[in-house]
Amino acid sequence: MAFITSNVQIVLPQHCNGYAKPRLFGGQIMAWIDIVGAVAARRFTNSAVTTVCVDNLNFIAPAYLNDTIVQEARVTWTGRTSLEVRVDSFVEQLNGERALVNRAYAVFVALDDNDQPKAVPAYTPETEEEKAEYAAALERRKIRLGR
Repeated sequence: MAFITSNVQIVLPQHCNGYAKPRLFGGQIMAWIDIVGAVAARRFTNSAVTTVCVDNLNFIAPAYLNDTIVQEARVTWTGRTSLEVRVDSFVEQLNGERALVNRAYAVFVALDDNDQPKAVPAYTPETEEEKAEYAAALERRKIRLGR
């Protein structure tokens, strides 16, 4: 089963726009995605990583001032030196219920001590959900390479 890396934040005033009902800036959640995604990639590769791209980023629902944001990152695919990480962001209610507000796929490259790309361990999906995610990652990679 895939190892999950998590991040938890409370949406504070500096994370929001100035509307009457302040909403979380998209750029702020993107920064948190990059961090938790990189931590998942670093843990998987046991090395430094750099972000190559955020391949797919979908804002599903808003988050507001004082919401608790829970993010879960997991590796979905590996290549020779790169890997894809899915990051799901949820608003968590005080009773523990969660609602998905954002899903993103980020691609990272593992780096050696000279900041050069290095081989990453192979990721082998085990569950049906992981196998489906892996197949979808291959399709996203094909689209990326075609650009």
